[in-house]
Amino acid sequence: MSYTLSLYRFTDGELAEPDMDVVRAVLSPVRAGREKVGDGATQYWIRADDGSEAEVSIFENFVSVENPQAGEVWKIVIKLTDRLGAGILIPSGAFLCPEGMRVHLPEGMEDDSVFIPAITLAAFEAGS
Repeated sequence: MSYTLSLYRFTDGELAEPDMDVVRAVLSPVRAGREKVGDGATQYWIRADDGSEAEVSIFENFVSVENPQAGEVWKIVIKLTDRLGAGILIPSGAFLCPEGMRVHLPEGMEDDSVFIPAITLAAFEAGS
């Protein structure tokens, strides 16, 4: 069974492009293969110190995290989310995001969002 999370950042009600300098700073030290560019995305296969892995694709307006395994890889995903200033669309359909993003969300999205002080692993686990 496939499991996918999407990371989004908004500015003034619009989707904002992920900062590739931040992406590379967080993911390059943990990548398990070469960075691939194609099909409209930059793709990373990442591996944490405990061997847990995930596939990460950076698109124009969001980041997709596919098949994250149980383990330390979750800390990397949360670090990436936090450093990007993004929120996480969790499988339940709720958007878990830092309180500071509230003023930047598109109209009507606030109703489906869960606001937290900061993106942390504990906050993610409690919200999902």
